[in-house]
Amino acid sequence: MPREIVEYLQETVLRGGSDLHLSPLAPACARLNGSLIALDDEALDSEAVKNLILDTMSEAQRATLDEEWELDYALQVEGVGRFRGNVHIVRGNAEATFRHIKDEIPELETLGHHPVIHHFCNIRSGLVLVTGTTGSGKSTTLASMIRRISDSRRGVIISLEDPIEYVFNHSSCLIKQREVGSDTKSFPRALRQALRQDPDVIVVSELRDLETIRIAMTAAETGHLVLATLHTADAPQTIDRLVDVFPADQQPQIVTQLSTVLEGIVCQRLLARADGKGRVLATEIMRPNHAIRHCIREHKLEQVVGLMEIGYKEGNRTIDQSVKSLLEQGLITREDAIFHSRERGIFENPEPPKKPKSIWS
Repeated sequence: MPREIVEYLQETVLRGGSDLHLSPLAPACARLNGSLIALDDEALDSEAVKNLILDTMSEAQRATLDEEWELDYALQVEGVGRFRGNVHIVRGNAEATFRHIKDEIPELETLGHHPVIHHFCNIRSGLVLVTGTTGSGKSTTLASMIRRISDSRRGVIISLEDPIEYVFNHSSCLIKQREVGSDTKSFPRALRQALRQDPDVIVVSELRDLETIRIAMTAAETGHLVLATLHTADAPQTIDRLVDVFPADQQPQIVTQLSTVLEGIVCQRLLARADGKGRVLATEIMRPNHAIRHCIREHKLEQVVGLMEIGYKEGNRTIDQSVKSLLEQGLITREDAIFHSRERGIFENPEPPKKPKSIWS
């Protein structure tokens, strides 16, 4: 007999898991340190999964799911914690994933970021992007940056989210968190309104479409700091994604605008620790200098990685440099270094250790 949904969520949290997965014909599973583990021996049938999911939803959310066939929402479970839920249909059956959102927003220093990320929290205007695949910690990084800004400035932060994950208290800044679907109709509409609400910082939980990207770039251009996330793997791909969403005839204007407003890209990945005790952060960081801005404007993105490598002292850092540093510290395995690097040859064929010179030579 399946347990209650609260029990599954509680066990996921107690084990230190990041996500709970519910799928028919499989046991309830939790993601622990990047790997999926079963919480039960027996598989759940489709009816059991459906009932577990419905127990987490309001009548309005059920109606939305019936109409849209998928749903993102936030879930607060008393005594357990806060979760981001995603319900979707697979081969006619309901399935769900619940991401645990920790109550405490971590300090940036505890996440393993390069110190240049502190600079991104201090700038007054421009666009800063946090990117990576699902589960790479983008939301946590963004929340930590908001916490740093709210503790060190006096102003207004408007955060547009779908759904709201970390919940902030007002600090030195007034923080307004708006949820798409319950507080506003859409990201573009909320962004337009945000420009009329006297913001200093605007946070967009995800740049999903052309109109959201266009307004975010305009906001950055008109004197606001805009923080946002994207599902991209590295810095050049992030620029490509922002530009390619626009029609071809608008792209020359967009690359010119982007080369001006872009202040930073942080692309992150979570890699398994070599000792098996959790995961460690690897990042690619672009802090545009004059040469990089020129390459963006001319859309010569093949040159960007090389410019980042030689711009290390300015805060730039490629994923290969980050992975190499983690490998040298013994934090990751050579296999993972090869898998996550851009130029895999630098790890596949390491230089043999040099023999010490003979005292007689």
